[in-house]
Amino acid sequence: MANATGSTNPFELVKQYKYLRVVDVADAMDGIGYFDIGLMSPDVRPLWLGMMFWGVAFTVRCVPANRPMWKLSSTEEIVGAHGIWFKEVGRISYSDQIKPGHVIVTDAGGGRECGFWGSANSLGMIRKGVAGIVTDGYCRDTAEVARQKTPICARQRGRTIIPGRIEVADVQTKIGCGGVQVRPGDIVGCDDDGIIVIPIEVGPEVAVHARAILLADMRGRRRHYESLGMDPDETVDFEKVEEYYSRF
Repeated sequence: MANATGSTNPFELVKQYKYLRVVDVADAMDGIGYFDIGLMSPDVRPLWLGMMFWGVAFTVRCVPANRPMWKLSSTEEIVGAHGIWFKEVGRISYSDQIKPGHVIVTDAGGGRECGFWGSANSLGMIRKGVAGIVTDGYCRDTAEVARQKTPICARQRGRTIIPGRIEVADVQTKIGCGGVQVRPGDIVGCDDDGIIVIPIEVGPEVAVHARAILLADMRGRRRHYESLGMDPDETVDFEKVEEYYSRF
């Protein structure tokens, strides 16, 4: 396991990222010399507008399967294909390692189309308190994912199932996803602008700078709202955000 958290508790630190936008964090990382570090490829996108989350990375490394699924002989077997496949080839189970506040980051291993995440198995993770799911592979059942407001970011929309296509090779290890390095315990955030990963070593510093960037922007936008006669909304409610951050 590659865990770089050191003495920093990422589940406590991530509370300081509430309200922050991906752009605030990107600007803060630029400011400390981490130019473009952690910015995932824009191909990895939220599956529905308005998605926003921050959490602690739980990493899953997948690889393409090296054998095909065999022909099944009945409707019952076809419905139960996943169970038959896993019984034959085995699987790495990690659901008991998931904690509330985790973001599951999945390296799809460059495999062919496979709906590794879908509307049902993702809800199982949400029930465990997962803040979000990120994959540089495929997600299926995307209409249901959007209807459910399940927070999944994916590179592409897929249609196929797992047997014969992809396998979990390891969990909680250093991976690459969307062109960036992700380690267990790093901070992961998402909004409509994309996904960013903050190395845990600089997480506390980045949070302080990003908070100042956000509040300056909110104050400036509030002045524009007032001059234009626009009704204030939560995106310019800097008093609420200041009150929240006064706790840290």
